[in-house]
Amino acid sequence: MRTVIVGAGLVGLTAAASLRQIGHEVIVLEHAPQVRAAGAGIALWPNALRELDTLGVGDDVRRMGKTVDAWFFDAAGQPMRAVGYDPAAHQFLMVPRPDLNNLLVDTLGRDQVRLGTHVTGFTEHDTHVEVHIADGAPLRADLLIGADGVYSDVRATLVPGSAAVAHAGNYAWRAVVPSGDERPEGTFVTIGPARTRGGYTRVAQGQTMWWVGQFDAGELVGGKRERALRRARNVAESGWHDELLEMIAATPEESILESQIMLVPELPRWTTDRVALIGDAAHGLSPHIAAGGTLGIEDAGVLRAELASGSDTAAALARYESARRSRFEQVREHSAAVEHANGAAESAERYAAFTHWMTTTVPTA
Repeated sequence: MRTVIVGAGLVGLTAAASLRQIGHEVIVLEHAPQVRAAGAGIALWPNALRELDTLGVGDDVRRMGKTVDAWFFDAAGQPMRAVGYDPAAHQFLMVPRPDLNNLLVDTLGRDQVRLGTHVTGFTEHDTHVEVHIADGAPLRADLLIGADGVYSDVRATLVPGSAAVAHAGNYAWRAVVPSGDERPEGTFVTIGPARTRGGYTRVAQGQTMWWVGQFDAGELVGGKRERALRRARNVAESGWHDELLEMIAATPEESILESQIMLVPELPRWTTDRVALIGDAAHGLSPHIAAGGTLGIEDAGVLRAELASGSDTAAALARYESARRSRFEQVREHSAAVEHANGAAESAERYAAFTHWMTTTVPTA
């Protein structure tokens, strides 16, 4: 089966490597001139690592990352954790995104990725799908997978009028900096007033990622560093987090990533007979639950399992969509519960409820 995957990010590359394992002839189309990774670090939960083990790269990923034993803190540094949960509900692997993407593209084979290729849409036929490319002839494929994120061009054709929308007031700031004498165990995650959260964590040997987010950020004034510092002070009381403030103050302006969080509206469909959306292209949510990458990797595993089942492509895609849409109904409920938690203690309870559910209800793949 000839499969075209749009998007050479974490989910697209994982899907490509997964489908090659079951005999697909895969080509990945990427708009950017190079394989790159937006963001600084990414949290991978055990369900994501299981899929990466299937690809044969799980141990490599574990070596490049750092295990985080997550606690919640209030703005004065008081630690809190939900009781009654297995330790796995609090532990994930933090991995630098660029290193992970480079590992995945090497696993797939760089010759399978066509860079600088802008997909503008597709036309579906009974026997194939034509993938339209700016300044080039269409590509003919048996299957098209849109893994092109919240601004997906594949989704725009599949579901017209489904453009991503701003999660009003929800902004995040982050950067990776050289590790210093900050706490090696990190401060994930500190909950402060004014719907602010933030902290830092090691993402690799000698590298620390700091981050700050606010749901009701209000007017943004000044430069990125000033904006981040202003919110970081909400999670730094009585000397707690002085090192966070110092890290932000020392980060060059151009190294700070500032994001208005965008959401993908709930869609009437994710698939047709020959086209499927996966990852953020299908269900982009706010990153405050730190599970978007993991859930997108789950998508790839479920899609592979359904396509390997021996049934026709349309039936396999329909089963994939049914399974994933059902799961994401619950993901959205948990996401909203965490977003609207009142203080660190309630945040810890609701987050542990989510991660326990996510890691103990892993779909069969």
